[in-house]
Amino acid sequence: MTLPDNHYDDRFVFRTLQWIRLFLRHDAGPVSQFIKYGMAGGVATAGNIGLFYLLGWRLLPCLTEDDIMVRLLNVAPAAVPEARRALNAAIANTAAFLISNAVAYILNVMFVFKGGRHRWLVEIGLFYAVSGISFAVGVSLQSLLIARYDVMTTVAFGTNILSALMINFLVRKYLIFRRQ
Repeated sequence: MTLPDNHYDDRFVFRTLQWIRLFLRHDAGPVSQFIKYGMAGGVATAGNIGLFYLLGWRLLPCLTEDDIMVRLLNVAPAAVPEARRALNAAIANTAAFLISNAVAYILNVMFVFKGGRHRWLVEIGLFYAVSGISFAVGVSLQSLLIARYDVMTTVAFGTNILSALMINFLVRKYLIFRRQ
């Protein structure tokens, strides 16, 4: 019996769903784990970036006329002195960090790392502590680049994100979550 041309191949659908199920397992292997970490981090980072720019534009002015995101979004930033801009960027980044880190923790536990090496409160405390360290390094670098070198906010913010990514994956994988 042949299937009509417009009918999906059930074997393809089954194999695809089976691959997704295997990929989402905690013991999927290091390459899959890093890909899932990147995807979970991408979701959390997108939220962080969106909230940072919303705050930096509307509540805590830290964007400048020549900023890439100002031009891309076609928004009018408020003019503030460099020292105030650096402070506002740090405050906006802190608020975005707290919220996006909660999202990152939930996604990491659900899809990437297996919890249980520590009690839940210890685990989340360590998760935030590691994030806090990488955040402090990144925000310090971001503020220095803005205040001392008059670097565009988006470039300084990107430097912050890259430093956090490198620190967080290694420490979370080897110190916080249980090894597979």
